[in-house]
Amino acid sequence: MDVSAHNAVISAFSEDHAVRITGLTKGQLRAWDRRGFFIPKLAYEKRYHAYSRIYSFKDVVGLKTLSVLRNRFHVSFVELKRVAAELTKRGYDHWADTKLYVVKKAIHFFDRDTGKVESLRDGQFAMLPIIDVINEVEIKITELKTRSNSQIGHVNRNKYLMRNSWVVSGTRIPTAAIRRYFDAGYSVDHILKEYPSLTREDVRTALNHENALAKSA
Repeated sequence: MDVSAHNAVISAFSEDHAVRITGLTKGQLRAWDRRGFFIPKLAYEKRYHAYSRIYSFKDVVGLKTLSVLRNRFHVSFVELKRVAAELTKRGYDHWADTKLYVVKKAIHFFDRDTGKVESLRDGQFAMLPIIDVINEVEIKITELKTRSNSQIGHVNRNKYLMRNSWVVSGTRIPTAAIRRYFDAGYSVDHILKEYPSLTREDVRTALNHENALAKSA
């Protein structure tokens, strides 16, 4: 699976987004983060803070791949760790950097050096279909981003959404996460690249809202 081969938007996703898109649980995401098995792109040192785990599009594709391997093909975590180490050894930086294959619960991948589907275990060639989840992830993302014009430039909260945290209306994007990006030195343009479903008005409203909250605290 090659993310660079697709015209995929670059986005930033909260832990709740990642759960909805990938089908993994928060417990799995947090356990993998603690073990160093899968660390989100933008992770803050104090993980117990809200929105301290922000995932990139590439992260979400990788997580969806792992979800498919675990839940659809019943690949063990021991096997996932073995393959992760081998991919790193062979120069792959991420689970989303190559196409993956499964034969009898063992993972195989497309070797970019040889141009063949190579077994990581014994060098034999795998003959079963590719796992390719990018399109599925993009469909899920599109569903998350559907908004009405009346929601542009507004924030709201709901006790059933993101634990009653303030979000940009029509999204699950916390205003606090936008503020974290801004505090980390991201410009409005850069924030929009991370959240392409938002408008400038959305970002400014979110930042103004966070400033007002800080002043009233």
